[in-house]
Amino acid sequence: MDIIAKISEELNIRRQQTGAAVQLIDEGNTIPFIARYRKEVTGALNDEVLRSLSERLIYLRNLEERKETVLGSIEEQGKLTEELKSQILAAETMVLVEDLYRPYKPKRRTRATIAKEKGLEPLANVISLQMIKTPLLKEAEAYIDPEKGVESAADAIAGAKDIIAEAISDEADYRTRIRDLTVKKGRLISAAKDPEAESVYEMYYEFDEPVAKLAGHRILAINRGENEKFLSVKVEAPVEEILGYLERQVIVRDNKETTVVLKEVVEDAYDRLIAPAIEREIRSSLTERAEDGAIHVFGKNLEQLLMQPPIAGQVVLGWDPAFRTGCKLAVVDPTGKVLDTTVIYPTAPQNKVAEAKAVLKKLIAKHHVTLISLGNGTASRESEQVIVDLLKEIPEKVQYIIVNEAGASVYSASKLATEEFPNFDVGQRSAASMARRLQDPLAELVKIDPKSIGVGQYQHDMNQKKLSEALEGVVEDCVNKVGVDLNTASASLLEYISGISKAVSKNIVAYREENGPFASRAGLLKVAKLGPKAYEQCAGFMRINDGKNPLDATGVHPESYDATKKLLEKLGYTLEDVKNRKVEGIARKIRDYGTLAKELGVGELTLRDIVKELEKPARDPREDMPKPILRSDVLELKDLTPGMILKGTVRNVIDFGAFVDIGVHQDGLVHISQICDRFIKHPLEVVSVGDIVEVKVMSVDLKKQRIQLTMKING
Repeated sequence: MDIIAKISEELNIRRQQTGAAVQLIDEGNTIPFIARYRKEVTGALNDEVLRSLSERLIYLRNLEERKETVLGSIEEQGKLTEELKSQILAAETMVLVEDLYRPYKPKRRTRATIAKEKGLEPLANVISLQMIKTPLLKEAEAYIDPEKGVESAADAIAGAKDIIAEAISDEADYRTRIRDLTVKKGRLISAAKDPEAESVYEMYYEFDEPVAKLAGHRILAINRGENEKFLSVKVEAPVEEILGYLERQVIVRDNKETTVVLKEVVEDAYDRLIAPAIEREIRSSLTERAEDGAIHVFGKNLEQLLMQPPIAGQVVLGWDPAFRTGCKLAVVDPTGKVLDTTVIYPTAPQNKVAEAKAVLKKLIAKHHVTLISLGNGTASRESEQVIVDLLKEIPEKVQYIIVNEAGASVYSASKLATEEFPNFDVGQRSAASMARRLQDPLAELVKIDPKSIGVGQYQHDMNQKKLSEALEGVVEDCVNKVGVDLNTASASLLEYISGISKAVSKNIVAYREENGPFASRAGLLKVAKLGPKAYEQCAGFMRINDGKNPLDATGVHPESYDATKKLLEKLGYTLEDVKNRKVEGIARKIRDYGTLAKELGVGELTLRDIVKELEKPARDPREDMPKPILRSDVLELKDLTPGMILKGTVRNVIDFGAFVDIGVHQDGLVHISQICDRFIKHPLEVVSVGDIVEVKVMSVDLKKQRIQLTMKING
């Protein structure tokens, strides 16, 4: 198979682009590096396309490897024909390769192999030829052999039927056709194991839907219900049509001696050998498709969450709410350094509200706190009420925001948090994390396993390796899009930078602690285990503010420094102008990018990127994202009335809708049908995590704590 051609066709890109990207990947370049600094070579393929390309490359190479193994095995058996070889070489999926290999695969002892050992293969061939003139029972008498366990003619026929049934089951074309028919016309049916049992799977107690129309989230829910023993699930195939098809393939002559027998064989082959395997394959491919969809949604949500704009320049009080053990507080300065920590007990059972307020007033005045970051966990509601009352009593202008606590407890108890805050307890670490999540969501959230961040659906039910790889890729892309400050970034942030491993990220921090801040990017080459290749991959994503070379603070790669200096000279600027941000408007001085790029010895796309960087050095792409809503008053579930219009933040996007935080602690659901007036296949077409949206309350169920919202405000 021509892998390059196949990938080009699938991703709708030119062959040269695919070939160039594959070569760069094979040379050990990372996706972020290729996307950012090798645009000329790949024709500006973005990181999303490059990741898809890389995934398909691995799959197709594994497929080719499997074909070689299969061909070698069949050849060893002396059974490889030219026709079979070309069929295997042309196969485009693992499933088809395995179907073609099935007849030649070393088998455990089956009913058919036992029948062959009894010498019944010639009888099976006689029946399959369908040209017999004598009665079949008479023909079968010749195969009676008590020593081999063939006691009667009926025994001989039964063994021959087993041999034919297995041959039918091993026929790749039959399996392909049956699989297609089952996918097109089959139905997935789930039923309750105990119809009286209460569970979250009640909508699947009498469920019946065409396989072809199943939504991903339903597949994952049914799988979970089956695993938890609430549901029994089966694929109902179009059996009559399948048996009719098989009979037409197998029964080629009207022979009264063999037709009845072959009809029985066809039914047995399908029921016993083909149907269970096809059902497993279909369930497995449905699950895989549903998982891929869910992973894609999770990845998009995670990207939006990580790319939320940082709230810079504020002293933040992080508040980790709790009842019995008290609310843990941590004050952090604008750089994320912890200034103070304490515990207050304004919630039940202590209810020391006045005492708590006195502590808060002192902290706010002493450290000039301007923002309170409150976690949305247990006792958050009660804590919010205390904050709102307090804000009315103090002269300082302080606002608060409720942050998603997902993953905070995982981080607080982690080895990383212990290393970062050795003298803090779990609650203090969590409070510090609450505050820092607001100041720089990306830098804080990279410390947590992406699966624990809570912006997906059914994440615990899917292939964990596949999920981890996809989410790690999302984090890597986000970190490299933003870049990091080489002199302040933590090891957990640095390890996501292109070309930097976990070990090297720790070496960078250790080098920094021993030798002081890096004065230039080139200083990275002195770090243990960071060689020229890793330097090439990472340098452009590392930023040094106030270093020797102002270009080190930009996204310009060191390999382009000479060209950049020439460009500045040509247009009448100096490196000092870059440092003082006096290069704005440089783009207007360039008439012809193509000619200038040739003159400077760089590609045109690279030149455009250099100019963009000089115009706005180290511009943070997160600036374009919607800013979080800061609050100073409280709403409760009982305050909501249908028709009320509110602003909210999208917290999670799933297949059937979006959950929106409207400031009442219970996120409301906007069903997919209520997102917009036009038909959409998925909510992600319209909304993303972190979006600020206007919603109207449709209904509130206080008992079940459910809020139904709509984004069709004028409807």
